[in-house]
Amino acid sequence: MPQNIEIEFKNMLTKEEYFLVKDYFHFKEEHFFTQENYYFDTPSFSLKKLKSALRIREKNGKFELTLKQPYHDGLLETNEVISDKEAEELFHGSALQNINIIQLLKDMGINPLEIKYFGALQTTRAETDFKNGLIVLDHSCYLNKEDFELEYEVTDRKKGSISFENLLNELHIPIRKTDNKIMRFYKEKYRLLND
Repeated sequence: MPQNIEIEFKNMLTKEEYFLVKDYFHFKEEHFFTQENYYFDTPSFSLKKLKSALRIREKNGKFELTLKQPYHDGLLETNEVISDKEAEELFHGSALQNINIIQLLKDMGINPLEIKYFGALQTTRAETDFKNGLIVLDHSCYLNKEDFELEYEVTDRKKGSISFENLLNELHIPIRKTDNKIMRFYKEKYRLLND
């Protein structure tokens, strides 16, 4: 059961800022790739309430099931590679089969049988190394909405924070409180269900 701690900084961008960052890092069209995230929760948003999330990511023809949970100053990610068949079954309403994820959900007080497929988010992404971390530029589309985001993945929170703030200042991009993609997706799904 592979697990890792994720420390990352995020900032929403306007479309103009997105192109500014793209030019700053000399990203060309061939640097971008597309990945699809498929999100799950219970009808009462049990995972969202616990600041956790469950997704399947399709990347390079492979499917990975990931449970994200708050952990100290980052997120604990539990990743399990699953078959195409298992992914398709989950998209069509089948129950989770992965024993490790099922146990973690039970430990959180969530009934795994209540987990339902909520929808997909498609991200076009470019990445590059930057000051002992990874810069990620994203354009995401989901639930008839699109957004632009800059991420910085690091192993040292303090140094990463300084480097990220300095980059934003250099580009004259204001620091914005930014939810992660899963939370943005959940909030939009919740809004659509309750409108």
